[in-house]
Amino acid sequence: MGYLSIDQLNDIGFKAIGSNIKISEFARIYNPQNIAIGNNVRIDDFAILSAGDGGITLGDYVHISSFCGLIGAGEIVMESFAGLSSRVFIYSSSDDYSGQSLTNPTVPDAYTDVESAPVRIGKHVILGSCATVLPGVTIGSSTAIGAYSLVNNDIPEGVIAVGQPCHEIRKRSLKHLELEKELLNRS
Repeated sequence: MGYLSIDQLNDIGFKAIGSNIKISEFARIYNPQNIAIGNNVRIDDFAILSAGDGGITLGDYVHISSFCGLIGAGEIVMESFAGLSSRVFIYSSSDDYSGQSLTNPTVPDAYTDVESAPVRIGKHVILGSCATVLPGVTIGSSTAIGAYSLVNNDIPEGVIAVGQPCHEIRKRSLKHLELEKELLNRS
């Protein structure tokens, strides 16, 4: 996998960009002026970041795996140490599926009913492969979301949650918080 050079990253025109950034040459970035990226971030092949007016903010030590998408007009925030396994999609906008309006971005806004709402992925959150997060959801810090989960409601911090719809099944170990302190003290 080839990563963009520092000059290429600077030429993209991000709102803000930290140090030690690795973005695959095969990732797709739309509206970079609405995207802020912290330090020690990696974005892998075929990931899509499509920022609307709400923007996308990535904290430090964030990983976005291959074939993931962060898409929508609403704000999307991934706090530090959060990570997405392959094929995770986070949507801050969604069409109305009731049949009361037309759908898709080729239709003029007057004929659609798109819901946009902020999405927040807390610190130390990990989302398993193929999980989907819908507009308006907050996932609390230190939570793990299982593969193929549909996250359509807020999930509390410090839990493991799975399913369609996603729901808490048990508490998650917080050992990673000690490891974070060790890592940051080392720097």
